[in-house]
Amino acid sequence: MPIDESRTFIPVRIAILTISDTREVSEDRSGDALIERLESAGHILAARYLERDEKSAIVARLHAWIDDPQIDVILTTGGTGVTGRDVTPEALAQVQDKEIPGFGELFRWLSYQSIGTSTIQSRATACVARGTYIFALPGSTGAVKDAWDGILVSQLDSRFRPCNFVELMPRLMER
Repeated sequence: MPIDESRTFIPVRIAILTISDTREVSEDRSGDALIERLESAGHILAARYLERDEKSAIVARLHAWIDDPQIDVILTTGGTGVTGRDVTPEALAQVQDKEIPGFGELFRWLSYQSIGTSTIQSRATACVARGTYIFALPGSTGAVKDAWDGILVSQLDSRFRPCNFVELMPRLMER
């Protein structure tokens, strides 16, 4: 993955939202893995919260963070499966302006290499909402590592060529 060292690295302010009925922040290994990765890449942890699997609460938290000028990107972990309590993709659908379908497709392709056909149970997705990127990842530590290491580390690096999400940020609100 080509990094152009002649370009300036621009740190991104990232919020981590863990969605779980069974975990507390102190037990959130997937959130911890994301924080370790984003900080080691040079980005800034802007916020962290754990929300229960309640669509209205998730939507409210997303709206608050989307409107916060100190948050550029939201990474959610959990709630992307197919059970009745898994409502993260539905919450994103309520706040999004534009879906980024390639993210889920690429994530499942990468995940297939680790867990085979079990990846079909993931509804990982991404969108842009009022100028903020949102990436919804499964709740397992392996899944967040796959998403970060295989997609996000490069797409959130302003030096990545031929293109990256960071260079598009100033134009996300254009009409």
